[in-house]
Amino acid sequence: MKQKLVEVILQAVTMSTDTGVSLPSYEEDQGSKLIRKAKEAPFVPIGMAGFAAVVAYGLYKLKSRGNTKMSLHLIHMRVAAQGFVVGAMTIGMGYSMYREFWAKPKP
Repeated sequence: MKQKLVEVILQAVTMSTDTGVSLPSYEEDQGSKLIRKAKEAPFVPIGMAGFAAVVAYGLYKLKSRGNTKMSLHLIHMRVAAQGFVVGAMTIGMGYSMYREFWAKPKP
């Protein structure tokens, strides 16, 4: 009796997951995922673009920094890039809170 119970349990555990029902596979490439996420949170790509712009500006101004030390120039660029990203995140959170609580149509 125990042997039969063990066999039934093993059969249930090792049973194939193929039930004959084919579910459509949903594969999302990177471009469509980025577009979907940008629609959900529009300030994330703005923050990313601002960060890239500050880094590009910092690299451009690297040669014409004058008597400013390299470490000080890099610190200023890092603070500017972080400030842009934090500002974009803050505005994005405010926008999502507005959209969720105030602009939501009342039932």
